[in-house]
Amino acid sequence: MAPNATIAYISHSECLEHSMGPYHPECPQRITVIQEALEAADIFTKLQYYDAPLVCDRQLSRIHPPEYIAAIRSTAPQSGLQFLDPDTAMNPYTLNAALRAAGAVVRAVDLIMAYEANNVFCAVRPPGHHAESSRAMGFCIFNNVAVGVAHALEQHGLKRAAILDFDVHHGNGTEAIFGNNPQVLLCSTFQHPFYPHCGTDHRNRNCINVPLAAGSDGTVFRKAVMDYWFPAVDHFQPEIIFISAGFDAHREDDMANLKFDDADYVWITQQIKLWAEKHAQGRIVSVLEGGYSLKALGRCVAQHIGVLMDPVGS
Repeated sequence: MAPNATIAYISHSECLEHSMGPYHPECPQRITVIQEALEAADIFTKLQYYDAPLVCDRQLSRIHPPEYIAAIRSTAPQSGLQFLDPDTAMNPYTLNAALRAAGAVVRAVDLIMAYEANNVFCAVRPPGHHAESSRAMGFCIFNNVAVGVAHALEQHGLKRAAILDFDVHHGNGTEAIFGNNPQVLLCSTFQHPFYPHCGTDHRNRNCINVPLAAGSDGTVFRKAVMDYWFPAVDHFQPEIIFISAGFDAHREDDMANLKFDDADYVWITQQIKLWAEKHAQGRIVSVLEGGYSLKALGRCVAQHIGVLMDPVGS
């Protein structure tokens, strides 16, 4: 690890221009409140800011077939909204936002592998973990984390990457893409039964899925992580860790029914930081997924990044 490297923050103004309608919960304000919370906590100026680049088709095609990429490009509307599924729509700015969301994770990997950052937070939208290789769904168009993982493995020659997903929804797209891939470990907690109504019937040995009943709080979450994630990560010994960082399991988020608190997100970030230091030379790429209570989202991301900034053990 570079001794004086910092945490990088990757975003882009075009991620604010993607909108799926005035009442859609996956709204541009999600990015705004994160930056405001970081500024209020006197963190933002301490981050190394990078604009998210447009991902190229070669990088996307490691995960998404060329015909799917072409279909998304051709579907992008000149005006109004074009729905890809009942929850997921494109406006005239969505295509570039989605290309930059995936491009941010590629850039994050490059920064870490060049020792220009210890770890990276990607404040991007649309999110990605529901996107399958040839299917947009659940607010997601491209699977941002999956694109980054493939880049780490293929471009940088890493052999083992872990994805830790604490979003309230199961990352079905990520599992569909990497299921039974021995180079990837996916650990996930999620409310069940709940959208997208899967994650408990898999047969993928590299996927550690821990369903949580509605009403589960941080005590249940922490026990699940220590009982299931911890031994899996320790055995796998990842060379880089990706976080599908969804904050919609918070008790203030009315999109779901889990009861996590701010302290639970601090705790899981601390655990991941320790695992990264033990196995992965400290390499962490954290990517925004869900989180729809704007106040809770801003607070929790600021605390999440604050932990990523702190030396281990502080």
